[in-house]
Amino acid sequence: MPLALAEFNTAEAAEVRPVLTACLAVPRWVDAVLEGRPYPRFDALLKAAERATPLSRDEVRAAIAAHPRIGEQPRGTGEDAGWSRGEQSGVDNAGEFAAANAEYESRFGHVFLVCAAGRSGTELLANLRSRLGHDPETELDVAGAELAQIARLRLAKAVTG
Repeated sequence: MPLALAEFNTAEAAEVRPVLTACLAVPRWVDAVLEGRPYPRFDALLKAAERATPLSRDEVRAAIAAHPRIGEQPRGTGEDAGWSRGEQSGVDNAGEFAAANAEYESRFGHVFLVCAAGRSGTELLANLRSRLGHDPETELDVAGAELAQIARLRLAKAVTG
């Protein structure tokens, strides 16, 4: 259930931290967003979240570990698992997508991460294939930008302005 902005601003940090971690599992980002409270408007909260990016490559690696493979249903019942199921609806990890995921993971050593919300399986598969041409450092930077985009969408689900 989303928090109203006023509730987000006044709740104990220990209460809000899990909500923010579900948006982006990067402790530095969570701390930066918490430290900016209170926010006068929702757009100020979004701007603070954006200022806390870009993520370091180590932060990207750690945050990727919290995401399921695209096309597979996430385990768990937490809010982030529910968001992930909704974001990936219409994508399944079968056939071409499974093969492309395996190739990506073999090349980069982590799951393919993309902001899937509102995108078709065909579009996501094309994106995955195009990113196979990246060197590992560039790909981590791209994945970090995708994580920031996912965090922004999830923050809008977690906190209502």
